[in-house]
Amino acid sequence: MSRPKRSLGQNFLHDTNIARKIVASMHLRNDDHVVEIGPGKGALTVPLLEELSHLTAIELDDELAARMRAAFGEKLTLIHGDVLDTDLHAVAKRAGGTVRVTGNIPYTITSPILFWIIDARESVRDCTLMMQREVAQRLTAKPRTKAYGILSVFAQYYAAPELLFSVPPKSFAPVPEVTSSVVHLDFQSPYHPAALSDRTFRAVVRGTFGKRRKTLRNGLRGLDIPQEALKNISLSLDRRPEELAVADFVLLADELTRHHVTISFPTAT
Repeated sequence: MSRPKRSLGQNFLHDTNIARKIVASMHLRNDDHVVEIGPGKGALTVPLLEELSHLTAIELDDELAARMRAAFGEKLTLIHGDVLDTDLHAVAKRAGGTVRVTGNIPYTITSPILFWIIDARESVRDCTLMMQREVAQRLTAKPRTKAYGILSVFAQYYAAPELLFSVPPKSFAPVPEVTSSVVHLDFQSPYHPAALSDRTFRAVVRGTFGKRRKTLRNGLRGLDIPQEALKNISLSLDRRPEELAVADFVLLADELTRHHVTISFPTAT
């Protein structure tokens, strides 16, 4: 019997009603190519395979991976390894099209997983994920709120996020100390029009929020942008980054791009 491993952030979903509610929210077709992150003991896998002809799952835990192979056989393609080391583009290519991603993702690596999906967005149709409620609220947060930040801007720029419903702690074993929420991100409905330079857009968002309590002017100074270039910006640089909507960040990035400003800033997610 596999015991939850604290090192892997394992909290197993055992509420079958919640599992079926998640699957129902996905409106699956039999031939959809779905990737499940961290299937664990298969609470979500079972109802998924009632709707699908085949499923790909990514599981790091050795014992659970072996159990999944034994339980689901040829209906399941199991990737035994770390989700963040998995090439989602390659998975989608093998599937012959875009994939749909789902799973009860570990609280400890929620943000890295979200950025992993965002970076593979060209191969992802959508994702339906269960995560800590506070993180879910950040995805849909509005400007001028405490929850609004880098994750909010990126989620709302690259996709259309929607908070679907919350899940009580008692639905898991062991029982976590937090409430969870299920979120849907539709990558077929990104913000439009897109920024002229994705690299510049990312750098501006990360750079300014890196100095969240300071003004845009101070945040942009940290990106080594010449002061002369800042004179051509139409936005008030006395505002703080949490005051800006996605459209404002796109405008700011585009004005820097049009003035041929080169930003030397790490943009890896």
